[in-house]
Amino acid sequence: MEKKFGFGCMRLPLLNKEDQISFDFETINQLVDTFIEKGFTYFDTAYTYHAYHCEEAVKKAIVDRHKRDEFLLATKMSMRDIHSPEDQKRVFDEQLANCNVEYFDYYLLHNIGVKSYKTACQLDTFAFCYQKKQEGKIKKLGMSFHDTPELLEEILKAHHKELDFVQLQINYIDWENPGIQSRRCYEVVRKYNLPISVMEPCKGGVLADVPEEAEKLMKDYHPELSIPSWAIRFAASQEGVFMVLSGMNTMEQLLDNTSYMADFKPLSDEEMGIIKQVIDIINAETAIPCTACGYCEHGCPNNIAIPDYFALYNSAKRQKVNFSSQQVYYINISSKRGKAKDCVDCKQCEKACPQHLPITDYLKDVSKHFDVAPSFPTRK
Repeated sequence: MEKKFGFGCMRLPLLNKEDQISFDFETINQLVDTFIEKGFTYFDTAYTYHAYHCEEAVKKAIVDRHKRDEFLLATKMSMRDIHSPEDQKRVFDEQLANCNVEYFDYYLLHNIGVKSYKTACQLDTFAFCYQKKQEGKIKKLGMSFHDTPELLEEILKAHHKELDFVQLQINYIDWENPGIQSRRCYEVVRKYNLPISVMEPCKGGVLADVPEEAEKLMKDYHPELSIPSWAIRFAASQEGVFMVLSGMNTMEQLLDNTSYMADFKPLSDEEMGIIKQVIDIINAETAIPCTACGYCEHGCPNNIAIPDYFALYNSAKRQKVNFSSQQVYYINISSKRGKAKDCVDCKQCEKACPQHLPITDYLKDVSKHFDVAPSFPTRK
């Protein structure tokens, strides 16, 4: 039986962190070899990772050095690079060449949200990928998703028969986050009985470095287990999850993660109770104390998704990376709602806020973080 743990290649070890393509192959090769030696096989990359060079790195570290039946390879079609039906064929063929494989074990439409779904519908991308599956060039077809449960319901209602799985952002701090809504998205996928792969179980490292009070709760209960193990096991414990992905930069991380995922045991009720306490502790340390009641949105002249943006901002502030998945959610939400920078300082929201928060000031902070953040890189 396939182990529930996969190697995420979005943040591979680098010799120079500034350019994203100076791969530390000595370290990467050691990580890949050890991962496979321990009985794990799933590797996840994408067309756009590492400034469009990750697939080539995967070829060099995995495909060129291991037999094809020793690993499972997942990659993704970047919808932001697809502008015509011809682009679909060109990109897919380029990916096969990048990885030097004849087929992909898992292939995903990447970052499906309101804008990318519209493109996929216009270009019939689901049908294109399904045809590649019929040709044997894709074994399992899926999509990764960063948007609302309502949109997910719309997509799966139309396309669930073409899909073999869905990849969601699931971790215990995002489970009830009003901006990300992991639980509700999870429930939509379960409704269609599709298997789930999980990205960001540790939320870019946030759940590997929790507040001291939360760490004590975990260590008092399980002195021998690492803090990240709680997050990864939480994701893997959800019914229907067949794979949890984690990016690993060091041998210490890899050995730790594979130690408890080699013979995975779901979280007990007691452990789930501790997780709930940890969530409360983390949420107490928030930049914006918004309760997401939604009163502030009514009457906003620019239809700004204020509670969603505050939730994303709080979440992003806990992370220690420049570009996070919260930016993706912000882009998707703001494509159909007003951006934080669209606030006209009318203060209707502040009059409606039961917490009497200085919402317009907070929106300026949100705008500084998300509206001036770098956009997605493009293929050069």
